[in-house]
Amino acid sequence: MMDYLVTHRTTYRYVQDVSHSWHLAHLRLRDTANQKVASSEIAISLEPDSIASRTDYFGNPVEWFAFDRPHTLLEILAESRVTVERPPERPSRESLTHERVRALLENPPDAEARDAVQYIFDSPMTAFKSDIAEYAGESFPPGRPMLAGAEELMNRIHCDFRYDTSVTDATTPVDRVFEIRAGVCQDLAHVAIAAMRSLGLPARYVSGYLLTRPPPGMPRLVGADASHAWFSVWAPPFGWVDLDPTNDVIVGETHVTSSWGRDYGDVAPVAGIILGGHDHMVDVGVDVIPA
Repeated sequence: MMDYLVTHRTTYRYVQDVSHSWHLAHLRLRDTANQKVASSEIAISLEPDSIASRTDYFGNPVEWFAFDRPHTLLEILAESRVTVERPPERPSRESLTHERVRALLENPPDAEARDAVQYIFDSPMTAFKSDIAEYAGESFPPGRPMLAGAEELMNRIHCDFRYDTSVTDATTPVDRVFEIRAGVCQDLAHVAIAAMRSLGLPARYVSGYLLTRPPPGMPRLVGADASHAWFSVWAPPFGWVDLDPTNDVIVGETHVTSSWGRDYGDVAPVAGIILGGHDHMVDVGVDVIPA
């Protein structure tokens, strides 16, 4: 069990006045089977002219806020205290075969299965071509347990794709990532999700944070952590199991979950529309500190 203080600071600096802006933030953390949120608060440098908190379609806490007066600087600070437990052992060979999972989704027997059905379809950032299906099929031969296939797929993506922050951005389509075999955590999660869905198997996108440790003898740098992303598969009888292809690990107590959805577009930490501003700069600082 690990206790964390997670801070996520986003700062926008605009060259000219922004006259109006509307923002949607997925920054407060959510409870999960292995995660309990003690507190999760958001502070905004300007007093919003309109603000509302709600829960989105996927059960994530979100904030909507807007400004109707000129500004050139906006800072959003999220601070959360959370406890994360190590997930129980889930032997992959004991999960249902991928054929049985697919059959369950054709006639969902319960609410959990019905919920999983929505994650077998294309979404805007995970639309795929047939070559991804061929790639995915190598991990799911006949009779393979669902979780065993997903774990192998995670390992192959980790080995076949290069982590590179210079070749993609938040809008890069999954087919481009698959072509160049490189990207960041968001991209690797999208490849895994597209691969699973190409076989009619449910997978969802998870946004969160990862505890990082400095090299031995080096100080921990404030703001040096980053938001993280991975994918989750529905593998009865275990339910949803989270897998991190960037680090080739089953998600455990060093991962902190923020939100989940079909892809990054559903759970971007901060999204919005502005009028004016001309050019702008964005600075993001994240800290995940054991409490």
